[in-house]
Amino acid sequence: MAAYEKRRAAAAPLPAGGTGLPEPGRAAPGGGGPAEGSAAEFLLRAGVTAMVREALLKVLEARPAEPVSFLAEYFERLVLAEAAAEPPGPPQRLARALWYVCLAHHSHRTAFDSNAGAAYEVLGCGGRRRAAGVDGRLYSELLRRICQRGAAPAEAAAELLRRVRCRDHEAVPFDVFRYGVLTCCVLLEFAAKADALFAVLGAGGSADTRLCQAVLRALEDALGTGHGSRPGRYLEAGSRLGPDRLALAMDQALQERKLGSSMSREEFLRKATALFIAKVKPVE
Repeated sequence: MAAYEKRRAAAAPLPAGGTGLPEPGRAAPGGGGPAEGSAAEFLLRAGVTAMVREALLKVLEARPAEPVSFLAEYFERLVLAEAAAEPPGPPQRLARALWYVCLAHHSHRTAFDSNAGAAYEVLGCGGRRRAAGVDGRLYSELLRRICQRGAAPAEAAAELLRRVRCRDHEAVPFDVFRYGVLTCCVLLEFAAKADALFAVLGAGGSADTRLCQAVLRALEDALGTGHGSRPGRYLEAGSRLGPDRLALAMDQALQERKLGSSMSREEFLRKATALFIAKVKPVE
């Protein structure tokens, strides 16, 4: 990256126009007379300028680890979508909608809402025999695919889907759609944080039950401080479970005069995610 910056700094300065492209109405290089249209005008007419600008905005929103691969996938999906003679079938629309909702982290509110809107439009485009709109079947399937992308226990994902799902024939409003997608994304992050917490409690696939129970109680108390129905607030509440509070709970647990048994990682994740699921407001 440093070598690239040095090469770019050593490059010749751009022309007065600032883009390196011929200005409108200026003669083409080589004395061939005025060009029919400048390069910039051609890019504008072809829609390339707006397309590239949108792609760069997506990169800035998502900030992926591999920006070039991200752009390659973005343009590939764009070409495939435009090449279709008519709206693609449900599998293709679901795949594209899933890609949209995973573009940006849910904490980037503006970007996440924009991508959720794009996913909603993709799922809502109707074919020849289908009216436009997102039905409960496609909505529920998208949520299921989101939950499959993380380490959340299957039981927790199934219970969450029961709380936020709609009937197959129902039309799903955007606010319900966004709430369901956001809740599934937060569940995955909550499960990942709980998994990282368990790794601190013990080595391998098990930890002292007294420690696990103490941490789960402290986590439940932290979640109890969250207010409102926004899923992210419960994730923020769990994040406030500081090291001092955890250390105190673990120290008190170890002082108990009980023979310590062990709790598996799977059991700990099930119990931790169940605390989050209990806070999720069901879709009415």
